[in-house]
Amino acid sequence: MKEEGKGSKSPITESFFRYPNNKYVLLALLGATAGQGVVWYTGQFYALFFLTITMKVDPLYAYGLIGASLIIGTPFFIIFGWLSDKIGRLKIILFGCLVAALTYFPLFAMLAKAANPDLVAFQEKTKITLTVDPAQCNFHIFVGPWSKFTECDKAKDHIIKQGLSFESRNGGEGSPVILSINGAEVKPFSQDAYNEALVVAGYPNLTKAEKDGKTIYKAVPADPAKIDLRMVLGILSLFLVYVALVYGPIAAFLVELFPTKIRYTSMSLPYHIGNGWFGGMLPLLATAIVAWAGNIYAGLWYPIVVALATFVIGLLFLRETKDRDITAV
Repeated sequence: MKEEGKGSKSPITESFFRYPNNKYVLLALLGATAGQGVVWYTGQFYALFFLTITMKVDPLYAYGLIGASLIIGTPFFIIFGWLSDKIGRLKIILFGCLVAALTYFPLFAMLAKAANPDLVAFQEKTKITLTVDPAQCNFHIFVGPWSKFTECDKAKDHIIKQGLSFESRNGGEGSPVILSINGAEVKPFSQDAYNEALVVAGYPNLTKAEKDGKTIYKAVPADPAKIDLRMVLGILSLFLVYVALVYGPIAAFLVELFPTKIRYTSMSLPYHIGNGWFGGMLPLLATAIVAWAGNIYAGLWYPIVVALATFVIGLLFLRETKDRDITAV
């Protein structure tokens, strides 16, 4: 193409400001790579954070499980790439988005029970409510020195970091933050007071001790002897199969979607926005949603909505590419 002088003189203009190429850039983002990005980040990164932060699995143990699932799941990238040569790229990518969106909630619930059955049992027998003034509760995404955390924000964050869901109640304007654990109320917020209430209620992942005349609370990891290793590894490996479904065919799909002379420029934006922003924002957004909603599974709504949107847009507006001539300029 270069020898024949057929390359684009202004690839950015042709890719992003001329129809129909700009349409395909947008469709590639919303109808393929956005869903691929969130499925990838959910299966590898969010699953890891869920195990270590929410389910209190020892980080070294959790990294080992994720590493093992990567070994098990890696051949499926080749398998689904090969299969996309036979039956098409798009249908495999969209199927991966759909099956992930439909099964994330039950699979993460199963993962929780397999990883820390004591914590799940405590949650099931313990009624936790937080009475707040909703106007004092903020939705934090980008946390930094500029962030201002109210008593409501701190209370929600502390409970969620214990891997516990809670029911929010509207106490009215100016009402204090009141934590209730099986009817026992705690106010105002302080980490020690909340930790004491949890220990008294039988929360399994905190222990209390005396040191230098002071009471300290120490996190207790999930009991390795009670972790259902096969179940956890099976679910994590299934997540990797989902990743392989959307990731195995994506490179070939993007290459075949655009004309040769603007291919590199055109495919770069949807791929990196889909992965870097839609995928990369997942840990931040999911964490913020969980704290705001008071439910440890609420963060899954973000990848589910994005994956379903990708499925619908890809199904309606994109066409199969596997038989296209990629040498055409």
